[in-house]
Amino acid sequence: MSIEVKVPQLPESVSDATLLSWHKRAGDTVVRDENLVDLETDKVVLEVPAPASGILKEIRIADGTTVTSGEILAVLEEGDVADAPAVVAEAPKSTEEPAAEQAAKATVEGSREAAHKLSPAVRHLLEEHDLESSIIEGTGKDGRLTKADVMGYLKTSEAENVTPETADILAVGEAVTARNDRRVPMTRLRARIAERLIEAQQTAAMLTTFNEVDLTEVMALRTRHKEAFEKEHGARLGFMSFFVRAAVEALKKFPAVNASIEGKDIIYHDYQDIGIAVSSDRGLLVPILRDAGEMNFAEIERTIADFGRKAKESSISIEELTGGTFTITNGGIFGSMMSTPILNPPQSAILGMHAIQQRPVAIDGEITIRPMMYLAVTYDHRIIDGKEAVQFLVAIKQVLEDPGRLLLQI
Repeated sequence: MSIEVKVPQLPESVSDATLLSWHKRAGDTVVRDENLVDLETDKVVLEVPAPASGILKEIRIADGTTVTSGEILAVLEEGDVADAPAVVAEAPKSTEEPAAEQAAKATVEGSREAAHKLSPAVRHLLEEHDLESSIIEGTGKDGRLTKADVMGYLKTSEAENVTPETADILAVGEAVTARNDRRVPMTRLRARIAERLIEAQQTAAMLTTFNEVDLTEVMALRTRHKEAFEKEHGARLGFMSFFVRAAVEALKKFPAVNASIEGKDIIYHDYQDIGIAVSSDRGLLVPILRDAGEMNFAEIERTIADFGRKAKESSISIEELTGGTFTITNGGIFGSMMSTPILNPPQSAILGMHAIQQRPVAIDGEITIRPMMYLAVTYDHRIIDGKEAVQFLVAIKQVLEDPGRLLLQI
């Protein structure tokens, strides 16, 4: 029986997708739930699994084509097949197969079995460099292969294969091609980021206010309890959970910072869905901590760590990227000292964290060295007054400089 493989129903916020790459060709045997093709939206990469086992009879849409929900991608002829494509081999010369051939077959079978578990980004990289996943050790969850594992393998292999003679040749080659131009189309995600940045600048009256925070108390608290915290909760105690909790308390005091504009109305949100900006190979992603005000430190840290892993594996879902009432971005992990973050529409404010540096400050009339961080809040002046923005940032500063306020809720 013939089965049509269609584009899955896309969320309301996503109008279409780009067919990124097929992992099978017409005539190939496929197994039910095996990934056939990757579709790139302006938020995530979606996998389209085989609806049944059988033969991929026909591919109707080529790589790079824009597709919409329900569009037919291919036709699958359903039928009973083995869990993996059959390996064609000559008749054995003896009744027992040599151990080397058995090992080779086991490797092939293992690589095929694991292929559908790879993220789109990892699979694309393996295909680009003609590599088998079985030769690279995975460091992800349950031994899963990550993009960092593949890049590390390529870097190591490249270094091992460069001799003094080939190094000279490579140097000459680099000199010859140094002025080459490369035209590369924007990914859907990068194009969407560009659109939203321009949209924010054209539709909002953005201003940024700055302050600095002394993280002595937070660092001391973290040092005292990080080992016990990790042992108890199975999560690393980072700085982000302190900033999320501080932001939640400040948002409760200044609801306009947590609001958004819709037409001529202001929508006040009685909950705090905080977006955490995460860098990925495809660009900046902002997954959402739902009801952050109801989350404890351990839940925040575990969720953020999970976001980071999914960003590397390109497995963050559209639902995890949708919504949000406020955003936190941490340029400090890249060494940024100070910046003016841009709003994430339709949100009205975004908090920028920066690098922690030991700096001399005046405390009680004396100069002392403290771990200091510059903070920035960019806000939409249409609904947030300068006074509110400054007081909001001061509220965050007060909580971080005296974390006991979180316990007492003051």
